[in-house]
Amino acid sequence: MTAPFEVSFVQRALWGGFLVSAICALAGTWVVLRGMAFLGDAMSHGLLPGVALAALSGGNLMVGAVASAAVMTAGVTALGRTPRLSQDTGIGLLFVGMLSLGVIIVSRSQSFAVDLTGFLFGDVLSVRQRDLYLLGAALLVALAVAALGHRAFLALTFDARKARTLGLRPRLAHAVLLGLLGLAIVASFHIVGTLLVLGLLIAPPATALPWARGVRGVMVLAALLGAGATFGGLLLSWHLGTAAGATVAALAVSLFFLSHLASGLRHRRPRPAPVPAPEAH
Repeated sequence: MTAPFEVSFVQRALWGGFLVSAICALAGTWVVLRGMAFLGDAMSHGLLPGVALAALSGGNLMVGAVASAAVMTAGVTALGRTPRLSQDTGIGLLFVGMLSLGVIIVSRSQSFAVDLTGFLFGDVLSVRQRDLYLLGAALLVALAVAALGHRAFLALTFDARKARTLGLRPRLAHAVLLGLLGLAIVASFHIVGTLLVLGLLIAPPATALPWARGVRGVMVLAALLGAGATFGGLLLSWHLGTAAGATVAALAVSLFFLSHLASGLRHRRPRPAPVPAPEAH
């Protein structure tokens, strides 16, 4: 059970997965509560142009990802203010446009398949010590944003009109929430890849939802579930010879289905009949 984690690169992968799980729990909880899974998917694929440009120019992939995330955040915020265009339509157009641009840029590279595969699927076993420091800094930023914006995010999630009445500036809160989502995706994509990042972003909070009390409880439980999926996924991938990142994401999704199956059985369990009160004599 512990043999794989005696290897240094597996240890770094484990710590990297723990940090990513915590970051994704902070952002993913709001994604699940607000039904923003499609937006998360669009933003993760929208990183491709910046990452491709950075790779072709020999620059830092993280800087390219941050630039693309900023463009996606600004685009979604701007299109969300267009009264004649639904938000889903705007997100879909940005999704296709950014992904197409990224594929066009990557196709100019001589190593198209390798570059695109690394972007889509990541490599959790290639985490370096420097990556852990970056993830730790990203977690601190995510914690600060989540703590400072909690009240505004909560009001925006359940009643945007009330948030406006309370002076919480829902448009600004939405933009900051998009930034938090972008931070989680940028911090995670090089570890599990853009196709699998939603596994840690959505599955643990959705798994925690039936069992936790309150938004903060969902976040804490989601972080623990993500950490458990990371540990179990790395262990399974070591012994089965499977892709580590995909195994972690698949285990996280499997926990979601097991959780909701258990939740359904719990609610279907018949309650004991009430004992009649003794008659007064």
